[in-house]
Amino acid sequence: MSADAILTGLTIFMLATFLGFEVIRRVPPLLHTPLMSLTNAISGISLVASLILAGSGRGTFATVLGGIAVTASTINVVGGFLITDRMLKTFRRRERRDPEVSKAGRAP
Repeated sequence: MSADAILTGLTIFMLATFLGFEVIRRVPPLLHTPLMSLTNAISGISLVASLILAGSGRGTFATVLGGIAVTASTINVVGGFLITDRMLKTFRRRERRDPEVSKAGRAP
């Protein structure tokens, strides 16, 4: 890989990082749950890509990097779904307690 290709890749990575930070920073809190779901979907795509890389047979280094990417993507997907589920539980309606039940500890 040439130095120009590495420099181009780093430039694109830095610009994508800055753009992603600015976009996510301006998202209102009401839209955080759909944004989490979208990022979970993107993590799923990266998981598939890392599985393809790990199983491509392009050498030991590519297989090790693919294995690391599979592990990191899996952790990201599972953690994202757990956090999204936890956030969605905050929007569920809670059952109202009957005042008679709470005073006596049981229904009349």
